[in-house]
Amino acid sequence: MLSLFGYDPKGDYHRLTREQSGRRLNLAVPEDSLLLTKSIGLVPHTGGKLFEKNHPFYATMLEWIKDGAHYDSDDVALPVKIDVEPKQFVLEGEKKKVPLTVKATYSDGTDRDVTTLSAFTTSNENSVAIDPTSGLAESKNRGEGFLMARFHTFTEGSQAIVIPDNLEYTRPQITANNYIDEHVHEKLHKLRIIPSELSSDEIFVRRVFLDIAGLLPTEEELTAFMNNKDPNKRSILIDELLERKDFTELWVMKWAELLQIRTTGNNANDVTYKAALLWYNWLRDQIAENRPFNEIVEEMLSSRGGTHDVPTTNYYKAESDVMKLTENVAQVFMGTRIQCAQCHNHPFDRWTMDDYFGFASFFTQVKRKQGEDPMEQIIYDGSGSIKNPVTGKDAEPKFLGGEKIEVKNQTRRQAVAKWLTAPGNPWFARNTANIVWSHFFGIGIVDPVDDVRISNPATNPELLDALGEKLTEYNFDMKKLVRDICNSRTYQLSTRTNATNEADNTNFSHARVRRLRAEILLDTLAQVTDTPNKFRGLPLGSRAVNIADGNTSTYFLTTFGRATRKTVCSCEVKMEPNLSQALHLLNGDAVNNRIQRGQVVQNLQKEGKKPEEVITSLYLRTVSRPPTDVESSRLNNVLSEAKEPAEVTQVLEDVFWALLNSKEYLFNH
Repeated sequence: MLSLFGYDPKGDYHRLTREQSGRRLNLAVPEDSLLLTKSIGLVPHTGGKLFEKNHPFYATMLEWIKDGAHYDSDDVALPVKIDVEPKQFVLEGEKKKVPLTVKATYSDGTDRDVTTLSAFTTSNENSVAIDPTSGLAESKNRGEGFLMARFHTFTEGSQAIVIPDNLEYTRPQITANNYIDEHVHEKLHKLRIIPSELSSDEIFVRRVFLDIAGLLPTEEELTAFMNNKDPNKRSILIDELLERKDFTELWVMKWAELLQIRTTGNNANDVTYKAALLWYNWLRDQIAENRPFNEIVEEMLSSRGGTHDVPTTNYYKAESDVMKLTENVAQVFMGTRIQCAQCHNHPFDRWTMDDYFGFASFFTQVKRKQGEDPMEQIIYDGSGSIKNPVTGKDAEPKFLGGEKIEVKNQTRRQAVAKWLTAPGNPWFARNTANIVWSHFFGIGIVDPVDDVRISNPATNPELLDALGEKLTEYNFDMKKLVRDICNSRTYQLSTRTNATNEADNTNFSHARVRRLRAEILLDTLAQVTDTPNKFRGLPLGSRAVNIADGNTSTYFLTTFGRATRKTVCSCEVKMEPNLSQALHLLNGDAVNNRIQRGQVVQNLQKEGKKPEEVITSLYLRTVSRPPTDVESSRLNNVLSEAKEPAEVTQVLEDVFWALLNSKEYLFNH
């Protein structure tokens, strides 16, 4: 069996030349070698016919066998990178063709056209097809596709856009609020898509409160914003929300998920509740102080000491397996999944086994020992290595996507932590920016956010680059990046589509309708019904976003997809609505009991509000708008049938219940 994508060339050579002697390679009669007869389809096999007998590949292999089938000498130049051209292109109409060219650069400084030696694939056969051997791309239906070229152990891609021929389109004259809009508008122009109109003030204020603070605007906050005549009131509100502790609490929760802050047991080798709480509180303090995020990560990855005295060391207590730890660091802080490269070169990305084990070697020297407190561990650095199973030798430290290094005057973890969080790192800033972007749009520029690869590229690479550069320029101040995002016209667009963007789900031409995540939904339920929540270890009235331990949950939070923090995968948070959620809201105690306990309707009545005014208040606190004329008319008709005060109250509570079960309340839009 040959290695997948040739990750083990020496092993492949041995299997071809030494195993089943005389069959795979026949030096006496080279033409009878199975390597040749299977390739031209003379002998049937699973891979099928690859080329004709008169093909240059056949001639090359035949000549190699006739020459004795020798392995290359050590001084043969090897490829160090490939480039694919064109990087981007737009095709108008069907059956338009563009050839891709692949150039390889070699270790001796030379380069060569290797197009005919490369393999090609497409991410969207419906829009852009590509010949797998020649690299000739051909347009089909309107859309976008990413074409991937593979040569040797390298993979690179090209972005292709297909638009209808003779499409009636005039570029709209839309003023960009900032650099974000400039990049989005440029991409939409290539696609001939016109963005939606701006959202109304009512929609915007609800959206930005939920996204920045994780809460709904109160009736007073909503009214004050709507009555504000300042043309810059949206920017003013964004600044005010960014200074609230609610913003800090929301992002502590999000990073706690990715860092897997949770209890794992009550033994010395486990993350206990005390340790998890100390770790969580440390993270909260760092984000509350608006400490540069790269400094937070660098301190945590290079931390040493007791898991109680130095809470960040719990990162190495939560996961002790070297390879799993390596994969987690790459996935969370670089946004890339390197798991495949543990066993073979990654089939859809650039990572090789050398990359995997070279990166893993940075974490092989993490050691653990018992502290004075029987429940505490001491994390320190000692000796240690990991073998590359292909070479059988200890892997040398090698930055992912970089060069091998010699670690001096620092630990291996300190070296990789500094490299990872340095301003010039090509991964960290872009990945962090993508995670932040995804929170506000419901989808990443690369999506999923933790699956960056050649075959899953950014839908707008220029935008992602700009966000990463800005975050670096801001000294990794996430507040400043959030301010840019929320002030952009792109963020403030309506969810209502037009004829050109109704099929677009990836280029940010309109806002997405997003279900509220479990913690925020529960917090807003407590907020609008005046029924405070109670969670383990937290005082009455604490929010669900304040829960430190990933293993502390409720039936509601579990049903609505709260992350268990058992893995670092972004898929841990379930945002898809399902039947169980609907039944829980309709028939469970989540809504009806809260309405009864909170007495919101009765309290509004005690304030002297008329039934119509109570309904308006209920609308404002749940969906952040007054009822429409049609809704008011229908509800007034129902109220007119209520003769007794108790009946009026019941009708009003039914309205409250209906609002809390409405899609308009359950979704951010």
